[in-house]
Amino acid sequence: MGTGHTGRAPEGIPSHTGRVPPSPADLRPTTGPHGVVRLLNTAGGRALCLAGAVDADVVDAFRRRYGREPVRVDVIDAGSVTSLSGAALELVRDHLDVAALGGRTVRLRRSPAFGRLFAQA
Repeated sequence: MGTGHTGRAPEGIPSHTGRVPPSPADLRPTTGPHGVVRLLNTAGGRALCLAGAVDADVVDAFRRRYGREPVRVDVIDAGSVTSLSGAALELVRDHLDVAALGGRTVRLRRSPAFGRLFAQA
């Protein structure tokens, strides 16, 4: 008597190949470089880090994770930014404005691309 198992996965479900399944990030379309925005606690204080092509979707994901209100940061690290959307520029400006209203200065590390885009905005 068999168990009815054919050795194949049901239709629509990939069979086990012995490899680790892809993460959700690996399943994104690969139309170009993706950006990242994160808050990090560092030895130099709290940092808002931006890298890569920071578009509106990246900013939306950041806001869902950390909230819409700017937080206190000691540094904004944009040294690896290749491009910025309007939403990304707004995010950076919001954090800088909140710091200025509180009488604090925030160090800003800029990539050449970030410097050009920030100066134009």
